[in-house]
Amino acid sequence: MAAGDAVVIPDIPVALSTASVYPENCAAAFQHAARLGYDAVEVMVWTDPVTQEAGALRALAELHGIRIVSVHAPTLLISQRIYGVEPWGKIDRSLELAHDLGAETVVLHPPFRWQKEYARDFADGIAMREHQSGITLAVENMYPWRVRGREIEAYLPHWDPVPQPYDHVTLDLSHTATAGSDAMAMVEALGTRLKHLHLADGLGSMRDEHLVPGRGSQPCAEVLDTLVHSGFDGSVVVEISTRRLTGEQREVALAESLAFCRLHLAGALEVEGER
Repeated sequence: MAAGDAVVIPDIPVALSTASVYPENCAAAFQHAARLGYDAVEVMVWTDPVTQEAGALRALAELHGIRIVSVHAPTLLISQRIYGVEPWGKIDRSLELAHDLGAETVVLHPPFRWQKEYARDFADGIAMREHQSGITLAVENMYPWRVRGREIEAYLPHWDPVPQPYDHVTLDLSHTATAGSDAMAMVEALGTRLKHLHLADGLGSMRDEHLVPGRGSQPCAEVLDTLVHSGFDGSVVVEISTRRLTGEQREVALAESLAFCRLHLAGALEVEGER
């Protein structure tokens, strides 16, 4: 870097997914996020009625002085009846919620194999809705299901979004562990299509572990470093599993995850500033 050149520091908000505090509720997620110093929250639309109601969510955001950057649509297997059972209806209601909240992004999973009609029009449907709404629809990487040593392809057209014609993608680092994917290769291949990061870790077991970053085998620090240097303009969302932890242990895990993220984002900026 030449003398006098300005260092462009990307504004990368660090958000907490409301799923990270389960079995605590959505209101508790906002409390944790504000108390620990997160920049924002991602709302996982869930059975908790607060996650489905824009007015209640706006009240929580105002109460705690924290914004909502993204909405995770109820496209998980265990949330198939939330917002009805019609797939596009679920996406449309999630977009409406995001619009009402001022959230920039809706995260969604690829279709299941039995949703053949939905899958057929999926890429075109999300592109159209993104254009009409002005909200980013970021399709998340998943993983093959494994049953008794056999892999089952549960998603159409595939669990890997990299070769698909999606304009925007969410990269989940617990899912890369479960799938056995090369996370850094995915980051490179996605380029500017990568708009959203679910920061977690995993050891590569058949279970989707969502460990605290740094406790697994995924290149969490390297991914954060790459985002800084690539001009990433999306959000980093801590999405870990704390359901088996005590309240005190949960607080520590959330604080540790935020500290990991801050450390590596700041470290990457320091290196950039020295060039």
